[in-house]
Amino acid sequence: MVFFKGVGCVRFHPFFFVLMKNWKDNIYFILVEPKESGNIGASARAIKNMGFKNLCLVNPPSLITDEARWFACNALDILELAKTYDDLMGAIKDKTIVIGTTRRKGKRRGVILPVEEGVKRIFNSSFDNKVAILFGREDRGLFNEEVEECGFLITIPTSREQPSLNLAQAVLIVAYELSKAEYVEDKRQGAVGNGQKLVDHGDLTALYSRISEILRLLEYIPKGDRNLEKKIMQNLKHFIGRAGLTDWELKMLHGICSQVEKKIK
Repeated sequence: MVFFKGVGCVRFHPFFFVLMKNWKDNIYFILVEPKESGNIGASARAIKNMGFKNLCLVNPPSLITDEARWFACNALDILELAKTYDDLMGAIKDKTIVIGTTRRKGKRRGVILPVEEGVKRIFNSSFDNKVAILFGREDRGLFNEEVEECGFLITIPTSREQPSLNLAQAVLIVAYELSKAEYVEDKRQGAVGNGQKLVDHGDLTALYSRISEILRLLEYIPKGDRNLEKKIMQNLKHFIGRAGLTDWELKMLHGICSQVEKKIK
């Protein structure tokens, strides 16, 4: 933390406040195929309540209704500026870290963290990188193939008797915990990012395809064993997705793949 000491007080360098302000601009709340217009409007209000502004919609209802505007209240600007996408890959291809939300737990879904722990990782990554937080459908959540695109998942502890949260409620809780993380780090004189710019999700997708092909060339995976191949690639995606890759690391891995290809051929 950068600061100057004055007589009887601590004066922070103005650059510090610029950093603390801008991190929220790198957080993208992505609603995947929301069904209810009211939930879209309420989600817009929730993120604005906590100082965020980026709302993205994947395959939303065709029209933003009066109900959505009513629930958005004074967050009509967030609602009207929300970006829409036909599919999830379009929404996350330029993001560097992708995190999902879930109430369902299971080993196949990768690393699942309580919301308080998960937002700490999001907060520390968001100074230098675009972070996508995915919220699934009101009735079915995120599909397995969507979970596979996430570095890790976060979950909100709820009652066993009524574990499912309303979509907009979940958005509000995550946004609140993120805002709270800022104040906690401020009190601890926390870091303002590690200065590492990570590559976009689209670049990682190309790398995963190449690694998968390399594993086939090496006959690391027995021919026809699609289940093992899928499991290995799922774990690799989660492993890399939790921390991301810098441009140098991406080029290094592509270079290793190139050398393997030369040796084999």
